Amino acid sequence: MAEKNSELRDKLFYIQKNGYAIIDANERSLCENYCEDYKSFLSIAKTEREAVNEAVKIASSAGFLEYKKTKTPLKAGDRLYRNIRGKAVMFAVVGKKPLSEGAVFSVAHVDSPRLDLKQLPMFESDELCYLKTHYYGGIKKYQWTAVPLELRGTVVKKDGEALHISVGADKDDPQFVITDLLPHLGEEQMKKTMAEGITGEGLNILIGSIPQNDEGDDKVKLTVLSIINEKYGITEEDFVSADLCAVPAFEVRDIGFDRSLIGGYGHDDRVCAFSSLKAVTEIKIPEKTAVCVLTDREETGSEGVTGMQSEAFDSFIEDLCVAGGVRLRDCYENSVCISADVSNAFDPNFPDVSEKRNNAKINYGVCLMKYTGSRGKSGSSDAGAELVAEMRKIFAGNGVVWQMSELGKVDKGGGGTVAKFTANRNIATIDAGVPVLSMHSPFEIVSKFDCYMTYKAVKAVFLQG
Repeated sequence: MAEKNSELRDKLFYIQKNGYAIIDANERSLCENYCEDYKSFLSIAKTEREAVNEAVKIASSAGFLEYKKTKTPLKAGDRLYRNIRGKAVMFAVVGKKPLSEGAVFSVAHVDSPRLDLKQLPMFESDELCYLKTHYYGGIKKYQWTAVPLELRGTVVKKDGEALHISVGADKDDPQFVITDLLPHLGEEQMKKTMAEGITGEGLNILIGSIPQNDEGDDKVKLTVLSIINEKYGITEEDFVSADLCAVPAFEVRDIGFDRSLIGGYGHDDRVCAFSSLKAVTEIKIPEKTAVCVLTDREETGSEGVTGMQSEAFDSFIEDLCVAGGVRLRDCYENSVCISADVSNAFDPNFPDVSEKRNNAKINYGVCLMKYTGSRGKSGSSDAGAELVAEMRKIFAGNGVVWQMSELGKVDKGGGGTVAKFTANRNIATIDAGVPVLSMHSPFEIVSKFDCYMTYKAVKAVFLQG
């Protein structure tokens, strides 16, 4: 009887296993190799501009060519991309089937929470020089104090010359910091809530302390500006036409004695961006056209000309459709999209915010999210049962280890992705991505196994059409 019940349990129960109990030595080696490539990408791509530049380099070496508007018919296997103002990019591999039968999309974002510099950021106070910031995306402000920072971005001078700025990454570079109050004097600060202890206007970056030897005001500021002007040829006014930000200066590193995890800044969502990029550059001729979209502005609602609500996405796909004599709406209604974005991983240190049975876990593979949103599924597209079943079938046929997930307990909070914006275009969409520990912090943690399985998942969907 016990044996019969055991067989019945195996047949009827849904039992998930840790990925390392499933994969063999060969696939484990493939996983490690993939993650080394990802770590290299993440080390370079600390801003959306850098992510786009690096993605274009990788794709160009794989035969992708920049695509301009043309009525010339496309042929299966053509490899095309369009750069959207240097902050977003789309790649396509033309499939065997016409676009009237739809395309397969994987959409990830390459922006991450950070500290943007204000338009007039530099000021001196009590013989110390600072940069004022405006935080971008959802952060816990206290996490950004007393950690080393780099400055990265682009300055465009009045004459149109664009300068790429990166200070703090090289071992000989200076780094920067936001100071915090010592505990000996922090009694009143520590009585405040974590949200109140450090304010947005208090996130000022320390950048210098040596005064110029003259009788004027702002002597330290003059020293700092003199150094910047000598190196880059820019003045204080040039900050008004700049996209400059501060990002953590941490290196991407293996985490744990078993090296099973990766720690670094910007896993959300460059871990999924890289999986989509890697997948689309490796396929040759898919059944349906495969499109990898690396978008911007997701952390602030996908607004703006480089966000997923922009018509830049539609423009690129429409150009492909026009070349094939297909209506854009016909393409969309027959298409499938993976909204490739991360989810929170269950954290035993904070179990109360997660409903353990339905939360993603480290080392259990790529996580599918039928819906995101908050509380009553607000702001979610909610994928249909048919699409979930299709993903299950594809993953089962391609050795993809996967799990279902939702973003925490029902009334604990929540969040959104670009899924609703592709779904609003009449594209069947589901969220899928990598579980993350310490999400939105300056140093996030992901599992190598989950990274690899997300790449396998996206590639399998691209190939299945």
